[in-house]
Amino acid sequence: MASGPAADVFPAHGSAGCAGWPKTVYTALILKSFRKEKRRNIVMKALFIGGTGTISTEISRLCVRKGWDLTLLNRGRTAALFPEGARLLKADIGNEDELRSALEGQTWDVVADFIAFTPDQVERDIRLFEGRTSQYFFISSASAYQKPLSSPWITEGTPLHNPFWLYSRNKAKCEQILRDAYDGRNFPVTIIRPSHTYCERSVPVALHGAGGSFQVLERIRAGKRIIIPGDGTTLWTLTHSRDFAVAFEGLMGNAHALGETYHITGDESLTWNQIHACVAAALGCELRAVHIPSETLGLLWPDMVGNLIGDKSNTVLFDNTKIKRAVPAFVQTTNFSRGARECIAYIDAHPECRTPDPVFDNWCDRMLEAWDRAVETFPRY
Repeated sequence: MASGPAADVFPAHGSAGCAGWPKTVYTALILKSFRKEKRRNIVMKALFIGGTGTISTEISRLCVRKGWDLTLLNRGRTAALFPEGARLLKADIGNEDELRSALEGQTWDVVADFIAFTPDQVERDIRLFEGRTSQYFFISSASAYQKPLSSPWITEGTPLHNPFWLYSRNKAKCEQILRDAYDGRNFPVTIIRPSHTYCERSVPVALHGAGGSFQVLERIRAGKRIIIPGDGTTLWTLTHSRDFAVAFEGLMGNAHALGETYHITGDESLTWNQIHACVAAALGCELRAVHIPSETLGLLWPDMVGNLIGDKSNTVLFDNTKIKRAVPAFVQTTNFSRGARECIAYIDAHPECRTPDPVFDNWCDRMLEAWDRAVETFPRY
């Protein structure tokens, strides 16, 4: 039996007591019970798998502030980001037998997995949480949308098809498994598709190495050139995790969100040239950018094909009508000019966010030198 709203009204999704119920009947009962719980001011319970990442940290903080009884299931390696007031269930989500024992006898109103990336992981979650929660959140990705896009305007109905990036294809497969579970046995899934969401711990840029974006900041500070894929005019959407959290929390315990999919993105569209100009301005430095085709970069750095050709080199304009209808409180409050300044200030004050990447730095130097030589050999017209 589910806790909170489900406990005294009806059995949890997937349990024997409701297996044959039509989804419309079940959803109506959930909505009734959520409203009843709100009137009674009963604390609702949530379990976040992860909970201290780029997207999830702000959601965890907001949930605690709004009175959720929040438990984070992780390995306890990010104590500095753990929100005061939350509980820790220390376990390895990859060890299903261990986790099944740890979950014994516990139920939640909401379970959200922020670190599920492959079909086998969501199949595991279905086994673990069916009958234990009234709502399960899967964090998919807007990169799963059709590439190349037939239209730059993206709604939740845009096809999922990305032949360039395995990460995106796996997310789409996960969605299909969860939709089948919802259609077949009322597994109470809500699917979220973030686009490029960032937090104060890292500045978003178009191209960086394994160490993150800090080395790009160092290049700009040192007056060195940086690489921007393509001509830099692709429109991109950046969303601060603080804004993302408002939309996400507004869907938690929202019966209208069961079986639904939402992308959560900001409304501000900037070109990659503008994004890097904002970063340089936040650093108080001149931007020295060199544009190299994404196809060329993908040829020379194959691991970047998905990230560039399958994502960042495509103009994306998101229609946010659906999420704003579901969560009227969701608005973008942090434009990127402000967000970049906040990120730089935080990174400068936190050494753990400053990870040098000499391999990427050296590659950029060699790439730019080779590009200069190649341009000199190109025939003039």
